[in-house]
Amino acid sequence: MKKVRFGVLSTAGIAQTVLIPALKRSLNAEVTAIASSSGLEKAHAVASEHDIAKVYDGYEKVLDDPDIDAVYIPLPNHLHKQWVIEAAKKGKHILCEKPAALNEAEVWEMKQACEAHQVLFMEAFMYQFHPQHDRVRELIDTGFIGEVRYMQGGFTFLMPEEDKAHNIRMSREKGGGSLYDVGCYPIHAVRSILREEPIKVSAQATVDPTYQVDTDMVAHLTFANGVRATIDASFSLAMRHEYRVFGTEGSITVPRAYRPDINGGEGLIIIEKAGSYQVETIQGDIYRSQVEHFADAILQGRSHNELKQTFTDTIQTVRLIDACYESIQTKKAVNLKND
Repeated sequence: MKKVRFGVLSTAGIAQTVLIPALKRSLNAEVTAIASSSGLEKAHAVASEHDIAKVYDGYEKVLDDPDIDAVYIPLPNHLHKQWVIEAAKKGKHILCEKPAALNEAEVWEMKQACEAHQVLFMEAFMYQFHPQHDRVRELIDTGFIGEVRYMQGGFTFLMPEEDKAHNIRMSREKGGGSLYDVGCYPIHAVRSILREEPIKVSAQATVDPTYQVDTDMVAHLTFANGVRATIDASFSLAMRHEYRVFGTEGSITVPRAYRPDINGGEGLIIIEKAGSYQVETIQGDIYRSQVEHFADAILQGRSHNELKQTFTDTIQTVRLIDACYESIQTKKAVNLKND
């Protein structure tokens, strides 16, 4: 079977711990090169550990390699736009970590470059490749919990105080903050599960006085059909990554929504209805499934609109993130235009 040859731009932790192993598990992709902007020593160490053939001391050299079909970009948020555009110019397909960019305007620039150079781009919201979410939508569509009226989603973890000075998530200039880092997941999930776009958002946040990034945030969303949703994100609470859907006849809880890989890929769905309590487990390999989906789209010559994560999805998510930050700054609700 033909395989898509990936180059990895950076030796970032997420690349080493999950994405490179997923590339190696996949049937239709492989990692053939890795680059570091801080010299060859670290890149050689990672390449040796993961049996990667080529090592470069600059991202441009990966983009200039004719044997590379696609790149994975796990760089800090503020560098995504630059390197997506550079990769597009060199004809490389792009799998880019979330959030894709710092604002909607940046995503439109990235989209224009990818379309101009006829390369595929996909934002790496890996959680959505777990089959538990299809099961949730099935339960909703069959009316099992009645009419959906409300949804809740949250992603939190505790960042020790002593780690903040060295954690990129606390850098305002590099796109830090709980909303960008983990709040984007429940924002994406609310849109994906409800299959609607909100028309109004009101958000509040706690901003760290030293680093000037949001460490905790809550947003209230309103939809045109009357459904409401709440999302929250935090660097100050215990690990939690879940969403809950509430209907007129019952509720669905997904307590391993965004990182089922922590539990060996086992998803968990809890369904409560009229005194009954039902638990379902579903297995999935989100990172491998993500890689194989994107690689298959490249091999089959598919368009952006045929991807599970389209440019439209990315634009809608970052538009909502922009609106949350506007609401936090102005202390007012923000009306959204969805085109």
